[in-house]
Amino acid sequence: MNSHYKIILEQHIFWYDTLGYNASTKKRYAGIITQFFEYLQERNVNHISELNHKHIKLYFDYIQITKSQKTRKAYSLIHLNDTFFAIDKLCQFLNDMGMNTAPIPLNFRLKYNYYERENLDNIIPFTIEEIKQLQNAIENTYQSSNFAERQTRHYELKLIFALCYGCALRRAEAYNLQIKDIDFDRKTVFVQQGKNYKDRIVPMNENVCNTIKDYIYNFRHCLKLKHNRLFVYSLSELAKSLKELQRATNCEQIQSKRLYFHILRHSMASHLLQNGMEIESIARFLGHSSLVSTQIYTHIINR
Repeated sequence: MNSHYKIILEQHIFWYDTLGYNASTKKRYAGIITQFFEYLQERNVNHISELNHKHIKLYFDYIQITKSQKTRKAYSLIHLNDTFFAIDKLCQFLNDMGMNTAPIPLNFRLKYNYYERENLDNIIPFTIEEIKQLQNAIENTYQSSNFAERQTRHYELKLIFALCYGCALRRAEAYNLQIKDIDFDRKTVFVQQGKNYKDRIVPMNENVCNTIKDYIYNFRHCLKLKHNRLFVYSLSELAKSLKELQRATNCEQIQSKRLYFHILRHSMASHLLQNGMEIESIARFLGHSSLVSTQIYTHIINR
């Protein structure tokens, strides 16, 4: 990549800082824009002032038929839409910086088609009874650990279920929550900068509210930590705790499934649909910007 594009990329990434994007997102989008700039150079478009809609549309066509150098497979729909979004943000950046000839964002996205078939088949939610079994087994985990560690593990597991199942939060949304984001009076959770950098307010039912209240006042407030997150352990440690919990159930059906943060969210969405909630209401609860994303649960239930 030539020096001119390197400067543009550096300025663009700094612009992400002003928008409050996290480090992993900036890194991902930097990789996408780097690939785009390299594509332009290969076609003798060596200066950003030469960029126009035709170049972007041709690149969109190109990226949909090419294969990833890393996996040697076609790019997933999620990656393609991330690419389209990142280039839209580049156009927005160029316009914000006063480039009069900069193209405006195309806002082009591919429909997910109820996720890619293989991904949809891999989504196997837990039943309501299995969720109860998992929650009841929390006290059986880490029996060989000392009291302090065992207590922390148990509180953290209960919080995972309260947030990722009870509130159907995504992993990052749950992990980044702070005490100030919980409103016990209104029984709501404030999700700041969720997916696609949207804020939203999620309701809590009585059980979830009591679980989080117990966690904060009887456990989290007693700790002196260098961060303000609700969770004490890292994401990798929390994932290990879920595996430990799965083993503690001694249930073959539960152990035959994959237990991870997002499957709890999938499980809650499936249960709400099974219990008759309107799909539009489920979409709002999950923070989906399109009903297409929510309609996968209809197919999961039918399957």
